Amino acid sequence: MQRKLRILECIRQGQIGGGESHLLCLVEHLDRERFEPVVLSFTPGPMVDRLQEMGVDTHVIYTEKPFDVRVWRQVRRFLKQQKVDLIHAHGTRANSNIIWAARSLGIPVIYTVHGWSFHQDQHPIVRRIRILGEKLLTSTSSLNISVSDSNRESGRKVIPSFRSVVVNNGIDRKRFNPNRELKDVRAELGIPADKFLVLFMARFTGHKQPLTLIRAFQKALQKNPDMVLLMVGDGDEKEQAKQLLKALNLEKDVILHPFRHDVPDVLAAADLYVLPSLWEGLPIGLLEAMSMGKAVVATQVDGTKEVVLHRENGLLTEPGNIDELANAIVKVATEPSLRDQFRQNALNTVKNRFCASEMTKTIQNLYLDVWRKKTINLPQHKL
Repeated sequence: MQRKLRILECIRQGQIGGGESHLLCLVEHLDRERFEPVVLSFTPGPMVDRLQEMGVDTHVIYTEKPFDVRVWRQVRRFLKQQKVDLIHAHGTRANSNIIWAARSLGIPVIYTVHGWSFHQDQHPIVRRIRILGEKLLTSTSSLNISVSDSNRESGRKVIPSFRSVVVNNGIDRKRFNPNRELKDVRAELGIPADKFLVLFMARFTGHKQPLTLIRAFQKALQKNPDMVLLMVGDGDEKEQAKQLLKALNLEKDVILHPFRHDVPDVLAAADLYVLPSLWEGLPIGLLEAMSMGKAVVATQVDGTKEVVLHRENGLLTEPGNIDELANAIVKVATEPSLRDQFRQNALNTVKNRFCASEMTKTIQNLYLDVWRKKTINLPQHKL
C-alpha cells in the first residue's frame, strides 16, 4: 500500500478570514487515506483552536510580518522535524516565510494566491516592493493556484511571467444549508423579527471597508428606517467603527459583535449580506452567504464580479461609492420580489459552481501531480 503524503498547509494567521476558511474546508475534506495534513499558522487564533478540536496536527510559529528572516531557521527546523513531503502555502505572508526553508530542503511548494498583496491605493514605492515580492514567490513556487480568473489576470497585468491554474473556492453545502436546524440569533441579540437585517461578517480592515458601510447605512436609514445593521468580526478598524457609530448617532441602529464560529446561524438571521471590499481574490464569506440563500450586495472587484452577476443573483456597486452602496441596500430592502430572485439564484450559483468536494479533489490531484514530478526529477512544474 502506497504511503500517505504528508502535506503542510501553511497560513499567515489564526484569525478567521477567507484564506483561513478555505484552509479549514480543504483540511476537513482531504482524503485521509492518501494525505496526512499538518498545519502551520504564523499567529494563534480561533482557526488554530478549531483545527486542534478537529484533531489536526497544528502548530504556530509567531510572526506578523512577511519575509521575516528572524523565523526562517525556525521554520526550517520545523519542516525537518515534521518530515513534510509537500507544502501548500496560502497567501503571501505564509509563502514568504517558508519558501527559503522549503527550497533549502528540496520540498515542493504550491502557492495559492487568495488575493494579491499589491493594490492601486498603495504608495507607489510600497506597491513596487510588493510586486517584486510576489514576482519572487510566484517564480520560485512549484505551482501557483489562483482562486479566480480575474485574480489570475490582475496578476498577469503586473507580472507578465506569472502562470497559474485556477481553482475556485468551494463551500461545504451540508454545513451552509438554509434548510437545516439553526439557532435563533435574532432572539439571542434582541433583534426584532420584523426588522430588515443587513449583515456584514468580515474582518474590520481597510480593504473590507466597514467604515464605508457604516456611512452608507446611515444614508440608507434616511430612506428606509426599518433596518438594523449587524457587523460581526474583529480587526484594526473595530475601534474606529465604534467611534464613527457614536459620531453619527447610530449606536441603536448598528450592532457590533465579535467574531463567532456559528457562521451559518448568523447568516440565517440576515435578510441581506453586504461585502463592500476594495479588492478580493474569491470571497468565501460571500459564497457562504449565497449558499445560505441570502440576497447579496457587493463591490465590483476581482473575484466578486465572477460570483455576483448584477441584477441576477445580487447587486454590484463601485468600491468606495457610499451613495451607490446606500441605494443598493434600500433597493433590496424595499423590493421583496427582487430579493427572492436573488436568493434563489444565489443558491443555484453555489450549487452549480462552488462545491467544496470538487475543489478538494482538484487540489488533491495537483498535490499528486507536483509530487510525481518531484520524484522523477522533472523541471519545475509550469502551466
